[in-house]
Amino acid sequence: MVPFSFGGRDFAALPEGALFWPARQALLVADLHLEKASWYAGGGQMLPPYDSLATLTELTEAVARTAAREVWCLGDSFHDAEGCDRLLPQARAMLLALTAATRWTWITGNHDPVLRDRCGGEVVEEALVDGLVLRHEADPAETRPELSGHFHPKLRLRVRGKMVARRCFVGTARKLILPAFGALTGGLDVNHPALVQAVGRAAEALVPVRDRMLRFPVAA
Repeated sequence: MVPFSFGGRDFAALPEGALFWPARQALLVADLHLEKASWYAGGGQMLPPYDSLATLTELTEAVARTAAREVWCLGDSFHDAEGCDRLLPQARAMLLALTAATRWTWITGNHDPVLRDRCGGEVVEEALVDGLVLRHEADPAETRPELSGHFHPKLRLRVRGKMVARRCFVGTARKLILPAFGALTGGLDVNHPALVQAVGRAAEALVPVRDRMLRFPVAA
């Protein structure tokens, strides 16, 4: 985990894209998109049905590694409102174990504005926690420190003649966008106009690597 500060609070970034808040023993993740593969299968596009298991396995490991007592999911946790109903038994058992062991909060997103069966936990549209706003999509008009997801930011660099893509955090003094944590999510280039408009000027792409944070300027 790589320590850094945002909004006057100390955090630690996990390489897999989660954010740990030591003062609250809270783990923050965004855009799990559970059951995305089964949603596509319903439309005739067959994908391996193991994305939820992969995502929940990694999330279980992150909760255990950080000893998190709280988990905040910043929207689009399921790819659609009925996603929890389609979880395989093993994945459902993993999720129920997580929501039972922690104070779990689902923040709704554009993919899951209504959760029919949330497999435990509390559902809110957004939250204000110790002076920090937690929501799914960044609000350009928000002046308070804000944590969000939605854009699935990825940094793309050319290294030794090859294009390399890494999921990353995108931050300014007042906004921090988390990368997508889900195993089947894709990503939006950090210089995409929609992301730049949401986060504002002087943004940086933040890539946690071992014991340090790599910082790259985002085009204004």
